Amino acid sequence: MTSKLDLLDTLASVARALGNGHRLALVERLAQTEASVDTLAETTGLTVGNASQHLQQLRKGGLVTARRDGKQMFYRLTDERVVTLVTLLRQVAETNLAEMERLVGRLFADDDAQGGLETVGRDELLSAMASGKIALLDVRPNVEFKAGHLPEAINIPLDQLEEMLTVLPKDKEIVAYCRGPYCVMSHQAVQRLHQLGYRVRRFEEGYPEWKAAGLPIAS
Repeated sequence: MTSKLDLLDTLASVARALGNGHRLALVERLAQTEASVDTLAETTGLTVGNASQHLQQLRKGGLVTARRDGKQMFYRLTDERVVTLVTLLRQVAETNLAEMERLVGRLFADDDAQGGLETVGRDELLSAMASGKIALLDVRPNVEFKAGHLPEAINIPLDQLEEMLTVLPKDKEIVAYCRGPYCVMSHQAVQRLHQLGYRVRRFEEGYPEWKAAGLPIAS
């Protein structure tokens, strides 16, 4: 006979699947779009073998699904609620763990010195988009941008920023975003554009959080 503890143990298996920083990094990447094991390994700095092992744990927890295309395995998140779950984990940690504040401060210390940590919240960004007062800059790789992005965003991958500056308007504030709150690409872009004299801030979240909230996206 099924007991309440059986149900809770099954629920706990979802938490265990997320109980590893590498797996959270894989979830962050999959929140952009489906990807092969090779791509996921390269993005997260894992070997293909290690990436596969972590993905299997995420799959057992019901957080990702997989399909085979020839010799390649492709993974994707099961649904948008996975992003919401990770967002809630982040919010609880940032609110209740002093260590999170210290680590975030260290991660973006250089950007903070240049004003790079000044952020735009979701409501403010929606208002600015409606008024046409800002230009959105998506610094993710092009394949992720093509899978989905904020409306009217300009895609300039971080490694192409210097050579594509002419695409950015000088008469508007730039708001940069990327994969999520801890994505360093948007921070680095803000820092560099600030040095070049642009009025620039970063969106405090990222594309996955925007999409999970049911806000408009383009592709």
